[in-house]
Amino acid sequence: MSVMHYLIVSSLLFSLGALGVLLRRNAIIVFMCVELMLNAANLAFVAFSRFHNDAAGAMMVFFVMCVAAAEAVVGLAIIIAMFRNKQTVNLSEFNLFKW
Repeated sequence: MSVMHYLIVSSLLFSLGALGVLLRRNAIIVFMCVELMLNAANLAFVAFSRFHNDAAGAMMVFFVMCVAAAEAVVGLAIIIAMFRNKQTVNLSEFNLFKW
């Protein structure tokens, strides 16, 4: 398999994640779609790393995974706080700028 096959899969995953973020209203689904977009970027980094026989892409994947883990902790805490406040995770129900 060439690097182009991996990039096609990566772009499809990223597009699917972006569509999920734009079209869905459930906060948990949106959160999972953001994680899917990060994994698509990781796949592209690994593909280029293998293509160029360089470890820089693998190191970048490590950093992206660390940021994704921190984002998961903070994101889930925000979702739980939102659910405790409104008893729903539907994003159209929230108005964060309302006093």
